[in-house]
Amino acid sequence: MSERILSLAALTVLELPPPEMVEVAARAGYSHVGLRLLPATPEEHHFPLVADAALRGQTLQRLRDTGIRVLDVEILRLKAETRVSDFEAILAVGAECGASELLVAGNDPDEARLSDNFAALCDLSEQYGLHPHLEFMPWTDARDLTQAARIVAAAGRANGCVLVDAFHFDRSASRLQDLAAVPTERLRYAQLCDVAGPRPQDMDEILRQARNERRFPGDGDCDLLGLLGTLPANIPLSLEIPTRQLMEQGVSALQRARMALEKTRQLLDRQS
Repeated sequence: MSERILSLAALTVLELPPPEMVEVAARAGYSHVGLRLLPATPEEHHFPLVADAALRGQTLQRLRDTGIRVLDVEILRLKAETRVSDFEAILAVGAECGASELLVAGNDPDEARLSDNFAALCDLSEQYGLHPHLEFMPWTDARDLTQAARIVAAAGRANGCVLVDAFHFDRSASRLQDLAAVPTERLRYAQLCDVAGPRPQDMDEILRQARNERRFPGDGDCDLLGLLGTLPANIPLSLEIPTRQLMEQGVSALQRARMALEKTRQLLDRQS
């Protein structure tokens, strides 16, 4: 197996406050962790790292104590009413945590405006050493790989990237041949999980699965070996695998993090 960065995504253990996420990542054997600086939904329980200086200080101390590094921070949404300058405090915290990658969702049906705002975000992020990644999700206005790649290309910024998540790649019916055409410099990290069953026709069901019901690598139906073989060699992988059923069965965050890492390493062994 090739050595590569394996990061524990926030969504995998979202019930944990950030210092405990860092601790679990270290105990499970990860090199990196992802931190959620803004909630993905209004209903989501959130730990306010940006507003809570004490919590941020505890998280930074735990990072220093464990040697865990931050791969990415999330999640910024580009909407019709977005003012990119409003994100500066979030970018500053991301840089303070040592992140190099920034996860972005496109929630603006005006593709030209979305591209312009993504370009502006790239310009602002450059000051903080961050690389914005537009993550395509089938229920957003960056629906699939082709559209996300088009938006990032139109923005025309060197630090602008596309984020491939194995779940969204499958559920958006994106294609490996289109992924092969994306310039490698636009792909700095990817999110890994597996997906079971046929693609639902109902978008609400796809969204429910995305947030609650993913599978560990090798436990679903995705062509993960094909995906890994098409992505840049040794690309860092963020393991984003929410498994509500296991949570409800009492499987701890540490156990789930370990299961995700073990299954990923088994998959990478098959690839090598």
